[in-house]
Amino acid sequence: ITDGQIFLETNLFNSGIRPAINAGISVSRVGGSAQTKLIKSLSGGIRTDLAQYRELAAFAQFASDLDEATRKQLDRGARVTELLKQAQYSPLSISLMAASLFAVNKGFLDDVDVSRVLAFEHGLHQHLKSSHAALLQKLETEKVLDKAAEEELTGAIEAFGKSFA
Repeated sequence: ITDGQIFLETNLFNSGIRPAINAGISVSRVGGSAQTKLIKSLSGGIRTDLAQYRELAAFAQFASDLDEATRKQLDRGARVTELLKQAQYSPLSISLMAASLFAVNKGFLDDVDVSRVLAFEHGLHQHLKSSHAALLQKLETEKVLDKAAEEELTGAIEAFGKSFA
């Protein structure tokens, strides 16, 4: 349910980004109200970051020399875009969605090749389900990331990151 406009883009769809929503010009007055506090706190800047990334990526096609900060912003945007791709009929639980958003926000994916982002996410989800089920349950029921949960999630992602090759 939305109160606003969602703009879809053919070029995003054709490049495998689904849902193919243009975050820069889509508008919703209800979106934040429909999110849990947990997801809202973790996804706050992603919409703006994605809009800036797409504009920067379009500009960067014509630029021959990019500074380090611009290159990092483009790399992070590519990883976020890849992370947000969702297979058809594959919804994520709030806790796993939160773990993915937390990982990308805290820079845990910065050293992961863009082509391996979804494999990293899948592996991380499996690791959390098998070794940190209580944490996932806590995130699912309380829908808040308190200090203890943040520390455990950080440790879990770091441990998984070391084993991911």
